[in-house]
This record gives sequence, structure tokens and C-alpha cells, in this order.
Amino acid sequence: MQWLMRFRILWGIHKSFHNIHPAPSQLRCRSLSEVGAPRWNDYEVPEEFNFASCVLDYWAQMEKEGKRGPNPAFWWVNGQGDEVKWSFREIADLTRRTANILTQTCGLQQGDLLALILPRVPEWWLVAVGCMRTGIIFMPATIMLKAKDILYRLQMSKAKGIVTTDTLASDVDSMASECPSLKTKLLVSDHSREGWLDFRSLVKSASPEHTCIKSKTMDPMVIFFTSGTTGFPKMAKHSHGLALQPSFPTSRKIRSLKTSDVSWCLSDSGWILATMGTLVEPWTAGCTVFIHHLPQFDTKVIIQALLKYPINQFYGAPSIFRMILQQDFTSIRFPALEHCCTGGEVLWPKDQEEWKRRTGLLLYNVYGQSETGIICATLREMKIKPGFLGKASPPYDVQVIDDKGSILPPNTEGNIGIRIKPARPVTLFMCYEGNPEKTAEVECGDFFNTGDRGMMDEEGYICFLGRSDDIINASGYRIGPAEVESALMEHPAVAESAVVSSPDPIRGEVVKAFIVLTPQFLSHDKDQLTKELQDHVKSVTAPYKYPRKVEFVPDLPKTITGKIKRKELQKKEKGQM
Repeated sequence: MQWLMRFRILWGIHKSFHNIHPAPSQLRCRSLSEVGAPRWNDYEVPEEFNFASCVLDYWAQMEKEGKRGPNPAFWWVNGQGDEVKWSFREIADLTRRTANILTQTCGLQQGDLLALILPRVPEWWLVAVGCMRTGIIFMPATIMLKAKDILYRLQMSKAKGIVTTDTLASDVDSMASECPSLKTKLLVSDHSREGWLDFRSLVKSASPEHTCIKSKTMDPMVIFFTSGTTGFPKMAKHSHGLALQPSFPTSRKIRSLKTSDVSWCLSDSGWILATMGTLVEPWTAGCTVFIHHLPQFDTKVIIQALLKYPINQFYGAPSIFRMILQQDFTSIRFPALEHCCTGGEVLWPKDQEEWKRRTGLLLYNVYGQSETGIICATLREMKIKPGFLGKASPPYDVQVIDDKGSILPPNTEGNIGIRIKPARPVTLFMCYEGNPEKTAEVECGDFFNTGDRGMMDEEGYICFLGRSDDIINASGYRIGPAEVESALMEHPAVAESAVVSSPDPIRGEVVKAFIVLTPQFLSHDKDQLTKELQDHVKSVTAPYKYPRKVEFVPDLPKTITGKIKRKELQKKEKGQM
């Protein structure tokens, strides 16, 4: 981070205090209620839209005219006491510089694909917005990916560029010869590396003059890799229309963000929640995005940050709230916190009740997918129904449907679907890039079938009942069984494996592997072998995918055609047999 300290002219950087203390009230600036970014009605779609020019540059202009308070647009901290604070005007300047780096230095053009694999560092936001300004399609991915995961993404996407850190640079170099499309590599580091462009050096010398492209709303903007039950992750491609979602009146009511708010969304930088919850949604409202580097998940650090900083909007997976509740306190009051929102996995009613009892705050639910953004939510003005996700959030018309696409009556279990005919919602993904068969599979009559099971009550509240496929959702991480099974099969001890979800009181569910051993490993110590297999999976794929539970079995249940009966194993695991 030394270059941040040297680059004071553009960036306001301060050392934070290490003592935990309530945030003083003077840190919270007054709201300018008459000021707001351009907005549309819930179903209006402008022909042209670009988040960078329509929203970020708008707020930069408001600052220039003195119509926005002095609170920063971006506030980043780490565990070493460093702080970075940017205004919207500084973000506009830095992202224009970044846009020039991507086009002039890297030679990328509108429509090219760029892999963005960074932790929670400020440069992630610069590159994402720089891509928006240039029409380059960015592909966020978690820093926890291993070499084979990165290789798959680069080859499948035919990405022409990558931005990453020292941690993964050597992996990228080892596979570069297998990725003929890869032309440029940008390194975010305080150290240089042969064959890589130094982003931090380039941004200091790049021109701040750049004209944002006039993108059509339906031009592609971003691709998220989303796990499937068979095969490897699919590429869900979104248009610039995805970034319109927080501009719709109903979407703005989900958290009712104001310019005076300080919003902390705890999401891995590789997920859609990071793009929407730490960039698009809060900056549409003109509020402060708070980010803690948090390289390792640490509940105590999260609690300390909520006590120390003037964070009044907090957004994270249910497991984060559960882990906070597991700490040794009967009650705790976070001085600035006003609104808590959760999504990404099942929220249990008992967690909502306990959170309110011990913090005095309500816990609101939202629901969405990589293909959709937010589908439904419990708005701040709505009553909370424990066990329910909330109501449909426009522009989505959400219904519970049968396997033929017919709408089911209230309180009937079925598939959660989004209407796509006669008009496809602008915020819904465009397609699974390069996979028209999978794109067609999720269309069900007039609806997009989310693959989730649920039911709707008479008031329109939707209840989530589980996946209709076998996706495992552990602490908000979506894991495809095939990815874990593929990793396990690389170990000589594994003859066959089947991976399912297993209930867990903290994470909601975790990965469990049923394993048939090869003959030469049958006599090995099972505890030692379990750890060896877990370490093996961690070494060949993203560590969050490893099986936390392992059961050795003599054989796996199969159909007469030889297919493994995963649903049978899943039912057994959930105690339904």
C-alpha cells in the first residue's frame, strides 16, 4: 500500500486509531434530501445507459456544485491502520485514468473480456468502473481460485486481459501458453513482475481525460461465473441494464439509502453481490461505500468495525449474523447501525428473533441470483414475515410455476419463476455466454426458471424451500457438486465420489462427500485420509469448496444405467429417509 501513501494529491489517506470506540456523531453528514441521481419508473428502460457517466459523473458534478455533503464516496480500511477515502470527483478522475490504461496501454476495445481477480482492494473498484467507461466486459472472480479454475475461466471466456495480484500471478504465467487470447496482464502490487504491467505506476501517469462510451442499455457489461450441478461454471452475461436496477423506485426502497449513509456490504469481490452491493446500489444513492480489506474472515474484526466506524447500513450473508450471535455477549448496541439486510442463503426465523433481541435491530431479507440481481425483498416499509424472503422487486414479475410454466395457486410448492414474455426484464442476464443449450434449458413457457423451489402466500410473500437441483450454498458460496467430485477424483484413494449438501447450524449447509475407496487405500486410517482428501481439494480448487464432511462407503446407489442417485443420498443426509 506504499504507493497510496505517496499518491496523496488525489487520495485522502489517514491513519485510523486502533482503540475501539463509538463513532462520533459529527462524522455523519446531513442528508441532502433534494439531491438524487437520475431515476426511472419500475418498468422504463432508456435506450442508452452507462453507470459511470449517468450515475458516478452525476454525483461528481453534484460535489463540484456543493450539492452533496462532505462524506466520502469510498472509505477503505485494513488491519494495519491504513485508510483510503475518495470523493466522487476523485473516483471519476481515477476511473478515467484507468479507462485510458485499459484502452491505450493494454490495447483493449469495447466488447473485449477482462478477468478481474482481486481481493477487497481499492483497485477493484477502479477497474470495474474503468471497464464500464470503455465497454470492456469485466469478469469478477474470487481470489480463492486455484490454477485450474483460472485456466478454465480464461479459456472459456477467451479473455484478452487479466488484472490480479502477486498471489496469483505465477499461476497465470504458468498457463499463459494455453490461453492464446490472453494479450495483456495487469498487476496490482507494490512490486514489479516481468511480463506484467504495473497498474499502480500506470495510474499515476495516465491522463485523466477520457470520454465515456455511449453504451446501449442492452450492450454487455459484466459476466459472472455461476456454478451448476453438472459440468463446470457457466458464464452469466449481463447488460448495462443490470446497473439500472437500483435506480428503480421499488429497488430504492429495499434499503432506502441516503447520501448521508455509510454502507458496508460484506461480499467476496468475485460475486454479483459485490458488484451490486458495494458499487452499483450504494453509489446510485450517492452514499459512502465502506470496505474492510478483511483478507481472512474474522467475526471479531467485523464486530470491532461496526463499533468503531459510523456504519449505519450493514449487508451480509445470514451466516455472518449467526457468527456474530455466537460471540459471548447477551446484548450489544452498535452506535451507528440502523438497518441490517441479508441474502445469499436461507435465513432462519430464530436468527431474526435472536438478532433483534440482542442488538435491537430488525434483520431484513433479500433474494437473488447471479443471473438476476435482486428478485424479491422485504422492503424497510414492509412487515417482516419470518421464513419468507419478501415480495417481488420490479422490474421482475415473480410467480411460482409448475414444470410447464403454469402459475400455481397460493401456498402451493413449485418453481420460482420470473416472467420473460412478452418482455424480458432489462436486469435479467442476457444468456449463458457460449452455451445456448443451457440458456434454453432455463426457459419454461413464459418464465425463466430460477431452479429454486418455493411457494407464495396470499399477500405475495415468497418462501424459499430449496434448490430443485443440487447446488450447495455454504455461507453464501454456491458450489457445484461436479467441481468437488472432479477434484476428489484426482486423488489416487478415490474410486468414486458423490457430493451433496449437509445441514450445518452455522453455515446453513456444507459440502459432504460420500467416497468409495480404491482397494489399496481400504486399510488406511480414515481420520488421516479424511484430512488428506480435504487438503487435496483445497490445493486443486478454491478452498471454500472442500468437503467439511466425509463419509466412506462401500458403494454408491445407482440407477440401472449407472448414474449415481444423488437425490437419494441427499434425502438420507437431510434425514428424510
